[in-house]
Amino acid sequence: MDLSIVIPCFNERESLPELFRQLTAVLERTKRSYEILMVDDGSSDGTWDYVAEAHEDDERIRGIRFRRNFGKSAALTAGFAEARGDVVITLDADLQDDPDEIPRFLELIDEGVDMVTGWKQNRQDPLEKTLPSRLFNRVTSRLTGLDLHDFNCGFKGYRRAVIDEIRVQGDMHRFIPVLAHQQGFAIAELPVKHNPRRHGKSKYGFERYLRGATDLVTIIFLTKYAQRPGHLFGGGGLLLGGAGFAICLYMAILWFLGFRPIGNRPLLLLGILLLIMGVQFVSIGLIGEMLSRLTTTTDTSHAFSIRERLD
Repeated sequence: MDLSIVIPCFNERESLPELFRQLTAVLERTKRSYEILMVDDGSSDGTWDYVAEAHEDDERIRGIRFRRNFGKSAALTAGFAEARGDVVITLDADLQDDPDEIPRFLELIDEGVDMVTGWKQNRQDPLEKTLPSRLFNRVTSRLTGLDLHDFNCGFKGYRRAVIDEIRVQGDMHRFIPVLAHQQGFAIAELPVKHNPRRHGKSKYGFERYLRGATDLVTIIFLTKYAQRPGHLFGGGGLLLGGAGFAICLYMAILWFLGFRPIGNRPLLLLGILLLIMGVQFVSIGLIGEMLSRLTTTTDTSHAFSIRERLD
């Protein structure tokens, strides 16, 4: 199989007829063997019924149905595990991603790029979504060292090696480029057309930005310190402990010089507190180092539950 199109979907029944029509027309022009893998993330609007009908008409359309809504990361993880293609393209089911862009993704991958991520330059979304997204992208780019304009774009292309190595948990799907970059894969960004939403409404609210901020902290730790947690916690512990030791030494000198009592001075309490915190941080770092040596793989088999498949 040359190409797998993996599409997470949640209550997108109205968009599917046009999506399948556009995809089929584009994929036929590529002259490559392909499959379209729909991952139904617990839809309740008849999405799965339509996917099943489409599968009856065209066996290249396959499907995975979750028992409930597990989220986009789980849907992508399941899709990656089931995909058969040497190249995997992901896009959203709401018709905002334009299938006509797929040949451009394939061109870059054919040139040697391992992963291509879309960049919605002219994003067709309300201002309350685009402004926080721009801020998020800039902060993420600065903190992770990966210069991308659009981490959130679901329109991406991967070589098989990338999806075989990357493990997506929680809401980490938006950070797949960071994880791939950390592993040394070559990444390119491709400006893509972004269409206005035709049917339904967005499934994401303001809470996704709060989750994204939390996940950003997690991804920085995973990419920079997962294999050496002692450098993070140990370094912080030494700084805190060193400051606490200096304060306590200063207070001891005052005591020997006759400036007593010192037990009622807040500075002494601060020094003791910093010493205790320093010991705790160093201890956490040592425990983290031991755990990182013992844990080498991540099991994602229970991140979702599949109700049925269409093969």
